[in-house]
Amino acid sequence: MIRNLVFCASFGLSVATSFAQTPASAPPEAPAAAPAPATAPPAAPRAWESLSPEQRQVLQGYQGNWNSLPPERQQALAKGSQRWISMTPQQRAGAQQRFNQWRAMPPEQRQLLRQRYQEFKSLPPDRQHDVRESFNRFRQMPPERRQQLRQQWRQMTPEQRHGTVQPMHPAPPPTHGAPPPMHAAPPPHRVPR
Repeated sequence: MIRNLVFCASFGLSVATSFAQTPASAPPEAPAAAPAPATAPPAAPRAWESLSPEQRQVLQGYQGNWNSLPPERQQALAKGSQRWISMTPQQRAGAQQRFNQWRAMPPEQRQLLRQRYQEFKSLPPDRQHDVRESFNRFRQMPPERRQQLRQQWRQMTPEQRHGTVQPMHPAPPPTHGAPPPMHAAPPPHRVPR
């Protein structure tokens, strides 16, 4: 469980991987998608003038070199700018905070998070769902408990860490003082003598 929670916490930061190439004045863009199949046509270059006025405003830092960007980068920036435009002010503030955290990371940490993001994307959908749920549980914990789990994880040996991995669908934690769930097994029947 600790491993899942720590992995999930680092995954949350890994969402910022898509922001690595973006200048500070531009909004974060969506995480890079999986490579396109070989049959997909290459992205066509996009003219600066083809962007909406709102997109041009968001991407103004790219105006001078827009035409020299690879078409795939232009497409990604256009898509990211559209997402940025659709965000609420609170969502924009959170995205900008994550972008700033990403920029402050050392390159080795960024690379590690990119690798973890790729590992996550390679998981089957049900396992991705489990990881997201673990991450959400971790985020809902009090900060002191999260820090305690991180500290425990750091002090473990690799063997201990491996041993803490829970099954795919662990049983929910017991609720103290609560009645047993309705689907609990009935008590054993007594055989009359």
